[in-house]
Amino acid sequence: MLKVYLSGEIHTDWREQITQGAQGLDVTFSSPVTDHEASDDCGVSILGAEPNKYWHDHKGAMVNAIRTRKGIEDADVVVVRFGDKYKQWNAAFDAGYAAALGKSIIVLNPPEHQHALKEVHAAALAVAEEPQQVVEILHYVLSGNLPG
Repeated sequence: MLKVYLSGEIHTDWREQITQGAQGLDVTFSSPVTDHEASDDCGVSILGAEPNKYWHDHKGAMVNAIRTRKGIEDADVVVVRFGDKYKQWNAAFDAGYAAALGKSIIVLNPPEHQHALKEVHAAALAVAEEPQQVVEILHYVLSGNLPG
């Protein structure tokens, strides 16, 4: 069983593309909470309201970090997605944390981000541009067979 943590951008269906494409493979997936509002508000919902937005966000980030660290620590492979529209600073942290733990990292981003992410790419074992490429990597890792 290969454990894969899907980190990063939450505004597109890339996770669903990978999990659907990997059906039939001996893989389990985990990820951060992808409901943006729930992710932002988890700290104050659990630990109490904050009048200052900084502390509101800080509480949420700390609670989310517990889930993220657990997911990355338990994973064999960490896929980190950087999307087009939003800056995923948390994904850069996730990639660095995974690298520090010696995890296998696959970075997924559009080609126009190659220069900006060159240091993140240097920590990765593969850099993919499409979710299907991630599926094919997982298939190859598990079977030793090339796609098709």
